[in-house]
Amino acid sequence: MSLSGKVEGEVEIQASADKFFHIFRKKLHHVPNISSERIHAAKVHEGDWENVGSVKHWDITIEGKKTSVKEKIEAIDDDNRILTYSLFDGEISESYKSFKGTLQVIDKENNGGIVKWTFEYEKLSENITAASPESYLEFASVVTKDIDDHLLKE
Repeated sequence: MSLSGKVEGEVEIQASADKFFHIFRKKLHHVPNISSERIHAAKVHEGDWENVGSVKHWDITIEGKKTSVKEKIEAIDDDNRILTYSLFDGEISESYKSFKGTLQVIDKENNGGIVKWTFEYEKLSENITAASPESYLEFASVVTKDIDDHLLKE
């Protein structure tokens, strides 16, 4: 079994791709209020909320367990609505050499959009104690649905 890999998933949203992407680009600090069952707190650790190199500290529940993780913005492509992050610190650094997430938001022809999540990782060993890449994908999918529901109520 390989120590590195990639998991991908797509979530169809009813909100516009632009509105959804705007949450991640300019209103990320609202996400703990939007998905409060999964995200308990978020704060800027270095930099700010929206520029490459900025680091945020997140308190989340994943696989039914509360944990914390830091996230650094690695790349932003506003034209194609793509954000790339690296996740580190805490349990994730105890189990993974690297863990990178990419969010892409794509327009659909008849309103709404597709949110594509990709997580690329390299484990330190076969047996890890941190949440699995598939669990992070599920976490991102559920948070995506929470944000979509929130945007539809605005």
